Amino acid sequence: MFFNHDAPARRSDQQHTRVLLVMDVVESVRLMEEDERDAVQRWQQLVGHVVQQVLPGTEGRLVKSLGDGLMLEFRNARHCVKAAFAILAESHAMNAKRAPERQMHLRMGAHIAGFVTDQHDIYGADVNLAVRLTTLTQPGELVVSAELREQLVPQLDAEIEDLGECFLKHISKPVRAYRVSPPEGRPTLVPSNVSRAGLRPTLAIIPFALRSVEPGQEMIGEALADELIAALSKTVELEVISRLSTTAFRDRPDAMEDIREHLGASYVLAGSCRSMGTRLALFVELVDTRTKHVLWAESLKADVNDLFSTDDGVIARLVASISATVMTHQLRRARSQALPTLENYTLLLGAIALMHSNVLHDFDHARSMLEHLIDRGQRQPLPYAYLAHWWVLRSSQGWSSDPKRDAQAALDCTKRALDNDPTNALALTIDGLVHTNLFQDPESAHMSYEAAIQSNPNESLAWLLKGTMHAFKGEGDVAVHDTELALRLSPLDPLKYYYDSLAATAAMSAGNYAGAIQLAQRSLRRNRTHTSTYRAMAISQALSGDVEAARRTIAQLLRYEPDFTVSQFIRRSPSSKYAGGPQYAQALRTAGVPE
Repeated sequence: MFFNHDAPARRSDQQHTRVLLVMDVVESVRLMEEDERDAVQRWQQLVGHVVQQVLPGTEGRLVKSLGDGLMLEFRNARHCVKAAFAILAESHAMNAKRAPERQMHLRMGAHIAGFVTDQHDIYGADVNLAVRLTTLTQPGELVVSAELREQLVPQLDAEIEDLGECFLKHISKPVRAYRVSPPEGRPTLVPSNVSRAGLRPTLAIIPFALRSVEPGQEMIGEALADELIAALSKTVELEVISRLSTTAFRDRPDAMEDIREHLGASYVLAGSCRSMGTRLALFVELVDTRTKHVLWAESLKADVNDLFSTDDGVIARLVASISATVMTHQLRRARSQALPTLENYTLLLGAIALMHSNVLHDFDHARSMLEHLIDRGQRQPLPYAYLAHWWVLRSSQGWSSDPKRDAQAALDCTKRALDNDPTNALALTIDGLVHTNLFQDPESAHMSYEAAIQSNPNESLAWLLKGTMHAFKGEGDVAVHDTELALRLSPLDPLKYYYDSLAATAAMSAGNYAGAIQLAQRSLRRNRTHTSTYRAMAISQALSGDVEAARRTIAQLLRYEPDFTVSQFIRRSPSSKYAGGPQYAQALRTAGVPE
């Protein structure tokens, strides 16, 4: 095992930030005592495989070896977990023909570490954290820090299980940790009786690769993709995958199979951009994912300052070319409501990313960024719509001290957004969410959701929340249809746990309790602290007759929401006005929730 101590930096020391992977042999002392020669030979064989086979393919480096352990260094999180899985697979293969007591198992920890290095060693608190993470693992497992997990895409890079806040020896504050394992392939949605015949062709737009950009233009690839998605989503002839899902493939060359498998995309639009001063050169190509043939390609030039202007022709030309290639008839055009400058786009995209954080400081910073963008005086709907979403998330995550005030704040924001653009799909969607969850007014919510979908048929959040509203009303078949469509439109969303959680509620309303439990378990693997997921799972377990499992689920729920009661559920749940509400309340009583 490694023991690294903090050391004061000397003038000759160098500071680095890398992804560190630490591993050691479980019960190495026992294995050595029983057969030292055999244990040494097996360890040397494994180390040789790591150095010769694994590291060259993952751009890794061996930092040090201390008898029964290794410390490896990588440039990014994806390479780190890929190497870890390859090493664990080789270890498993080496153990295959040995008796259980003679098998050599590894435990692994990984962290994005800042450290000081000299000619002898590497030093720093982050190094110690990477080492201590191994103490959370079982034999043959990898546990990573929250910082590293944020750079992984669930289902694409790894299966990820939230371990919650963990206490580690000699580290004063608890550490959020995650157990990761090799991805299991494309997720299978819970089957339903809803017909999926006649689904439209699906288009995935990957953020443009940056070949070279001027300072301050680092987000231009994201902005271009976002603008194209906004324009193409206005047509009812195409399903367009959410940008929050396609961003996962931005830096992944040769990922066509993954895009087809994970996103279910028929076509992929990708490209690159290069800037010199204010001039921007674009190269764009459209690919058929089945044949991998390039169906259309074009090079364009534009001025960066005018690129997102509503009067500029670049986006319109791209939309017209894509629709002419993919469709047999004219693509219905719609004007976008993009922020007029790249700087504003950077602020908006940064705020959206921080809104997905489970860290309160980051979440609050997102509000500051959105309010700063609004203060610039831009009459644009998106900043108001995302700020309204921020207020709703604040309440749903339990961070609100005054839910009624926050609900009104959210409504004020959607009103300002809709004053600027009465057809803005996101603003209409959030307006429906507030009326459903905070005001328990499903009639008003239904009008908002329908208007959002009419404005943008591919708005996954609108379909998800509309389905949840139907679930509250006991309209299970419609609820399942809508939530499953939402999952297809945004299968790799950063808030995937939220999509799975609400899909569980929909399945529960349709009487598919096994499906609801499966979806809830999948949601909890990504976020252990989402209390409404525990409620849906406990109700489904109780209604399916598994009372003991429901009681265990409620015990977990009460750890995060100790004041939760049946009367509180009746007061807060929109389902209370309908036939399902009393049934769900009784299920909670059966599971042990106090009155």
